[in-house]
Amino acid sequence: MEKGFTVWFTGLSGSGKSTNSYRVYMELKRRGIKAELLDGDIIRTNFSQGLGFSKNDRDINIRRIGFVSYLLNKNDIVSVVAAISPYRKTRRLNRDLLGDYVEVFCDCPINFLEKRDPKGLYKKARSGEIANFTGISDPYEAPENSEIILKTAYESEDESFEKVMSYLEYNGYVLPDSECTLCDYSESEEKEIKEHLASLGFANRITEI
Repeated sequence: MEKGFTVWFTGLSGSGKSTNSYRVYMELKRRGIKAELLDGDIIRTNFSQGLGFSKNDRDINIRRIGFVSYLLNKNDIVSVVAAISPYRKTRRLNRDLLGDYVEVFCDCPINFLEKRDPKGLYKKARSGEIANFTGISDPYEAPENSEIILKTAYESEDESFEKVMSYLEYNGYVLPDSECTLCDYSESEEKEIKEHLASLGFANRITEI
């Protein structure tokens, strides 16, 4: 039986957390591994509606995601998380809680993110239209000891994906693809998974990178 663990993608808005977490999640499902995908914004919308964007409220949201991940892991389900998670102390508390925790830092320079800015969020934050925006008017405390660092401004999506999966295989979290006996779900199963994710609100989140 596969053991539950958490793969936690952290980084600034637009750095590639959603895209990379989605691809890793779909690969785990393809390999027959029980997994769930948790997106910080979707958890906030459905589970933390009353929270704002103060440091305390952000910490509460991230701790809630950590606790949901803990419950999933306890039942041998892999949790794949995509959340800005701006503060080191809160990430450390989740690491301590979860134990089997793989932190993936989507490291993308803010000047690159501001230049790309497909949704215009950084521009609005600079002009004051969006308050408490991480990286502009709120701090992002970059990880110091992440298990995996993705240089998403310079790596291709395939390179980032291979980096994560290679780490998980090498460290015994998942079997190598060549040893997988339950791989390759059908088109109907993949469609069902995607429809399920869309119903939860992921459809518009898989365009971040």
